Amino acid sequence: MTTKRKLIARATGPQTQLVNSTAHFPAFVGGFGSGKTQALMLRALRLKLRHKTLNIAYYLPTYDLVKLIGYPRFEQMLENARIPYSLNRSEHVLKLRGAGNIIFRTLDSPERIVGYEVADSLVDELDTMKLDAAAYCWRQILARNRQKKQNGEANTIAVGTTPEGFRFVHKRWVKRGGAQYELIPASTYSNLRNLPVGYIESLQEDYSAPQLQAYIDGKFVNLVSGSVHPEFCRVKNHTNETIRDNEALHIGMDFNVYNMAATISVIRAGLPLTLGELTGVRDTPAMIDTIKQKYAKPGRSILIYPDASGDNKSSKSASLSDISLLNCANFNVVVDASNPRVKDRVLSMNGMILNAAGVRRHKVNTDLCPVLTDGLEQQAYDKNGEPDKSTGHDHIVDANGYFISKRYPIERDQLRKIQIGGA
Repeated sequence: MTTKRKLIARATGPQTQLVNSTAHFPAFVGGFGSGKTQALMLRALRLKLRHKTLNIAYYLPTYDLVKLIGYPRFEQMLENARIPYSLNRSEHVLKLRGAGNIIFRTLDSPERIVGYEVADSLVDELDTMKLDAAAYCWRQILARNRQKKQNGEANTIAVGTTPEGFRFVHKRWVKRGGAQYELIPASTYSNLRNLPVGYIESLQEDYSAPQLQAYIDGKFVNLVSGSVHPEFCRVKNHTNETIRDNEALHIGMDFNVYNMAATISVIRAGLPLTLGELTGVRDTPAMIDTIKQKYAKPGRSILIYPDASGDNKSSKSASLSDISLLNCANFNVVVDASNPRVKDRVLSMNGMILNAAGVRRHKVNTDLCPVLTDGLEQQAYDKNGEPDKSTGHDHIVDANGYFISKRYPIERDQLRKIQIGGA
């Protein structure tokens, strides 16, 4: 007769949710001290007791962390549960007597995530990796998760991480999502009983407001040099509206060879709704063709608000300028001799996103404008205090800004000239 061993442990609400999650890919996204590692290890132990003959893998960013955190925390947990084990440090494997192995690997050496099979995996601090590196590690880990469970349950990969801006976890769990991608948010406050007195206050003294949102509240926020559009919210600035038949269109446009961008907006009740976008278009002629195919209708007015510098260049390197090409296509081109100052364009955008009265006057269909939404959320200032152009977010944001700043310019106090003396 065999007896089932029960795992009894004290856990917070978010920790319990991760430990018992039946989703294929649960992610515990929490602030500092929210108990991510403890939750992952409790889940690991539960899975080992449930599938004793199978192996699991535990991933940490580096082998230093495996030695400092992985080994001692698991050893303590196994001893408390009275589970016999042996540790092979050279192979980085914990061998549980009669209950398979826990294999340790690191995210900084994805080439070593080969040559073994496991039933379940647990990934600690995945978002400390750059996006591409994390995505590569994720694919490697997925490939290892293939030991078949006798009861027919699915293989799982659980993640525990602090949100580090809009990196891999945000892209995979929030943007792409999916029925089996469960997001479990956890603030530092949820684990307050296990933290030393004054811990949160010490963080509040040394971190900025956006950092505190990430590192205490466990929220995805822009952590790079300050957000250009800090008040934009994909929920509060969202609209479900779509373009109506024969409705006049207002198209902001940014010129770039092989990477032109445009936003498609309408004006209702005097306010802008951005309801479509065009990105990655080859050049101006291709953009003109795309707009005509998708949006041109008898009786519909199409107004283009382009980058004013397009009057002096061509995305096709031809004799006609980009703006001349738009005029020749019979669009209504709304453009000044030069662009407004970048600062003024940003102020116009931010004033429409959320004004001082707390009103959000610019709405975006975030489902139909995913690239613009990402840009408004994620574009940061560079080291020179200018909107960063290295990430590619600038193209679509600039395009929208040309429209907004032209139709809804910032209001400046008019300076009056006065005479002093008799001059």
